[in-house]
Amino acid sequence: MPSLFDLAGKVAVVTGSSKGIGRAIAERLAEHGARVVVSSRKADACETVAAGIRARGGEAIVVPCHIARKEDLQALVDRTVAHWGGIDILVCNAAVNPYLGPAAGASDEVYERIMGANVRSNFWLCNMVLPGMAARGGGSVIIVSSIGGLRGSAQLGLYAISKAADMQLARNICVEWGPKNIRANAIAPGLIRTDFARALWEDPVLYRKRTRDTPLQRIGEPDEIAGAAVFLASPAGSFVTGQTIVIDGGTTTGAVAAKDD
Repeated sequence: MPSLFDLAGKVAVVTGSSKGIGRAIAERLAEHGARVVVSSRKADACETVAAGIRARGGEAIVVPCHIARKEDLQALVDRTVAHWGGIDILVCNAAVNPYLGPAAGASDEVYERIMGANVRSNFWLCNMVLPGMAARGGGSVIIVSSIGGLRGSAQLGLYAISKAADMQLARNICVEWGPKNIRANAIAPGLIRTDFARALWEDPVLYRKRTRDTPLQRIGEPDEIAGAAVFLASPAGSFVTGQTIVIDGGTTTGAVAAKDD
């Protein structure tokens, strides 16, 4: 009987995969047999990840891409299809957050950058990939969102709005493309030990508050998100679509419990 987590022969594109959560997802998809496209703005950083995958017996290529540029996204799709024939797994992981503070204080430029990179680029890329994915018989779209999209925030409000939109994008793809055997889900991580969130977990005060409000009493690691991505991409997740899987050590539940005490 084949493994429920077997991805042999599948082609996976992972944006923002030169480090952090994206890197962990790319490496674990390859470990389970997928042929992986490693992509971010910096080709040399991507090549380091791809070389590591190949050294462990996996298959990986590098296609640099600036997600805010539509032509770069199209080139990412075109080069992948030219090299491997199509795309079975799309992981929209790349995102930006150049602003920390009340949403009302964000400039129009900051708003455009966050919404453009975190929402519009995913919308563009999914629309580029989905027709070909359907023609191959189906596939899996995974959008890395955030628990910020599930609750309000005094400091990350604009970022949270973009991440809530990503959850809705997954739900819409689920409904529109489900008849073509395409599944779409979001993953909502809590605080994970990555460079992207370094300002949060390196601050002793913020770190103590987050771990205090988290039942597991710690922050997460990139591999703990990668495991969910493997599940959603594989036969094990073949009846899961339109969902947001929260991976936060219990933070969104623990915070409510703390208020009740």
